[in-house]
Amino acid sequence: MSPSNAVLARELGRAYVKSHHYAKALKYYHEVIQNPDCSALKLDLAELFLKLKHYQNSVNILSETDGHKINDDSLTELQLRTKRLLLLARVHEKSGNVSESLKALDRARDNQVIIQKRCAIDQSESLHEQHKILSKICLLVAQQAILIKNNELALTNFKECIKYTPNDIDILVSLAKLQMKLKEMNLCQNTCMQILQINANNESASLLMADLSFRKMEFENAAYHFSQLLILQPCNWTALTRLIEVMRRFGTLLESLPFLQRAAQASEQYKNSLELNYCNGLFEWYNGSLNSALRYFNLSRRDPVWGLQSKLNMIDICLNPDGETPNSNDIFEAGDSGEFNESRLIALRTAERLIKEMDPKPGENFENAITYRVLWNFLQIASKQKFQIETALKDLTELSQTDGNPLMVIVVYGIALALVQLKQIQRAKNHLKRIARLSWSYEDAEYLERSWLLLADIYIHANKLEVAESLVDRVLEYNKSCTKAYELAGYIAEKNQSYNNAIKYYENAWKSCGRSKPHIGYKLALSNMKKKEYTNAVNICQQVLKIYPDYTIIRKDILEKCRNNVRS
Repeated sequence: MSPSNAVLARELGRAYVKSHHYAKALKYYHEVIQNPDCSALKLDLAELFLKLKHYQNSVNILSETDGHKINDDSLTELQLRTKRLLLLARVHEKSGNVSESLKALDRARDNQVIIQKRCAIDQSESLHEQHKILSKICLLVAQQAILIKNNELALTNFKECIKYTPNDIDILVSLAKLQMKLKEMNLCQNTCMQILQINANNESASLLMADLSFRKMEFENAAYHFSQLLILQPCNWTALTRLIEVMRRFGTLLESLPFLQRAAQASEQYKNSLELNYCNGLFEWYNGSLNSALRYFNLSRRDPVWGLQSKLNMIDICLNPDGETPNSNDIFEAGDSGEFNESRLIALRTAERLIKEMDPKPGENFENAITYRVLWNFLQIASKQKFQIETALKDLTELSQTDGNPLMVIVVYGIALALVQLKQIQRAKNHLKRIARLSWSYEDAEYLERSWLLLADIYIHANKLEVAESLVDRVLEYNKSCTKAYELAGYIAEKNQSYNNAIKYYENAWKSCGRSKPHIGYKLALSNMKKKEYTNAVNICQQVLKIYPDYTIIRKDILEKCRNNVRS
């Protein structure tokens, strides 16, 4: 075979690669590209170097080609240049050099604009195809801009994509997701509407529309959208997790149970579905069944999509087993003892093991590295050892001064928590007041609410009940299943001798924790006794003792007294 035959030369080179004879392929390509008629095969050689992860060799081949002057009048040479620059961009991206990749893409776009103009002048039939290539280049720029958090560049290029391929649903979905990330809710809604006009059943757009309602705190509307999606697709796991979250915040968590059951039936063919385990874990956690939640999350932590969040949830449960914001008085009592029962020690060791699994590798993204540090500091705070708490406080303070920290709310909450344990209440309050000024957002919801509750607890113990009540009400506006918020609201009502309200709040707390906290049952029974609702108090005591027969304090303090009053 004559090497001058470029088509056959390419076929032979690719045959070597396809049969995994890489050494022969490299030798062959190096020989054949010496022939001027086969210079285009330099792209095949560069592609092979990329496949073998010989990134610098690939860059050298493509850059060497770059040094040759091309004929701008030749459409074929211009098109070859676009291919070469796109390959160069891919090589730089794979080697982790995003800035050089973007430079190559910029040059590819400029070159493609020249091609497009030529095709427009010549009225070429390939003009539509050239539009698609230009759109692809803009999409690659947008995707890489997101990686380096240059959202403006990403938005500009998504819009360029749409100019050339206005009905490309994948691009429109990517744009809508970025608009949601940037909290451009109206623009995101418009983009979703555009997608649904093209395809009324588009899953991504429907999910985004439901998410928009959720983020706008239109919980009832969001629940409707998610439930409609799940009626059609019972195993849409993203929609199911969102529905559980929405139902929890709307105070109707148990209404998500039928959707979990339908998902279980629909996924019977997949034994031990990791995604279903994650959803079950989420439901059990929010319903107060922590041990059950841990079992489900442990089963789902190997899942490529839900695994990381499963670990984070397990760590949260182990560090904060009561599933609520610590009470500052409780912290004072335990602050210096450093002693734990066996189950607490096991929980802390489990948290430590899970956190170590998340130790970021060199070059891993900034947010993962910050998350690891924050979790390690939370573990030290949970130890209740003064030296470890002080070490955590120092590192969290350093993190709070880091520019662009995506976890600032969690960091400030951690600082306040450490200060409370160190009994520096005023300093803790000053940090929490910073968080109190922030608006609620979906991304920071959990730690915003925990911060507001910790601040409310501090105000309660300073006897500033009105300020505390406003913070508790704020939490309940966004989370109607928050046990701690209802408990604090009940305590405030008790202090104000408003036993009707105290009973209402404690009933909600008892319900929202899934009757998993006997001390709340105690407070509910006590409020009923103070209101002289002795029969109700007896019933609640019996509920508590049925679940927790060793919780005998409720028998002595409330049950026996109420029974005597009923008899008399």
